[in-house]
Formats: sequence, structure tokens, C-alpha cells
Amino acid sequence: MTLAMIDIVIDEDIAFEPPADMDKAVRVACESAGVDTEQIDLCVRFTSDQSIQSMNKQWRGKDKVTDVLSFPMQEPPCDTSESLGDIALAVPFILLEAARLKLPEADHIRHLIIHATLHLLGFDHIDDDDAQKMQNLEQQAMHNLGLYDPYPMDAEQL
Repeated sequence: MTLAMIDIVIDEDIAFEPPADMDKAVRVACESAGVDTEQIDLCVRFTSDQSIQSMNKQWRGKDKVTDVLSFPMQEPPCDTSESLGDIALAVPFILLEAARLKLPEADHIRHLIIHATLHLLGFDHIDDDDAQKMQNLEQQAMHNLGLYDPYPMDAEQL
């Protein structure tokens, strides 16, 4: 039995109801990466564009809005009996992005949670080989949830 401990924080200036099954997205991301899912602990914060822009500037030196940021608490390999870290999602940005891509909002959020969870586990997309590995894991996790392929061969599918 998976004991997912996902703390959800919704900033008071955000009127938003997150998907009910975010724990499942976190679990399948971990499973696709071959990580033990017996205990999973992380925090997901739903925030404003301004707040994520500030975090992006402070922690990455990029003064712009982005969809999601990950703040890992561990170096790989991760011990899932301890907190993996924090995920911050910019709700207004994500909802506009989902509309532009013609994706269900909840499914797009699930994809971003999978993406961010993989970052917490130590995966990234800085170079092409790592990016391909991470994309493959995201595709596998999304497939396991019965959701769309986030990286179709024909990008116009999105």
C-alpha cells in the first residue's frame, strides 16, 4: 500500500480546486523512474504568476513566469521515507497554457506534477540525452494514467 503524503497549499489569492488524484500522478512518476513508492512525501503549492516569477528569479536567475518549479530536498538516489521536496505551480499560467494546447486543465496539471516529481527525483532535461530519458519517463507515466502523450512525434497533436 502506498502512503502518499502530499501537502497541498493554495495561495489565498488563487481561486482553484486541484485535481483530486494528484497522489496517483506522483506515484506513477515514481514507479516509472523505478523508485520505491511505499512512502512518498512532498508539498505542492498552487500559486500566482507573480509569485512563481519571483521564485524563478530568486532560485534560477530567470525573471519570467514559468508553469512549474521543483525544489528537491535530497540528492539522488532519493530516500522516499523522507520528503522529496516542493513543487510550485503557477495556476493562471497553466490554465492559459492548457487552453492554448487544447488540453483538459486537470490532465495538464497531472502532467506537470509528473514532470516536477521527476525533477525531485533527480531527473532533468539540460542535455539532449537526459531530456530524452525524462520525456520517456513522462510518457510512460502519462500512459499509465490513461492520459495524452505529452511529447507526440507530431508536435501539432498538442
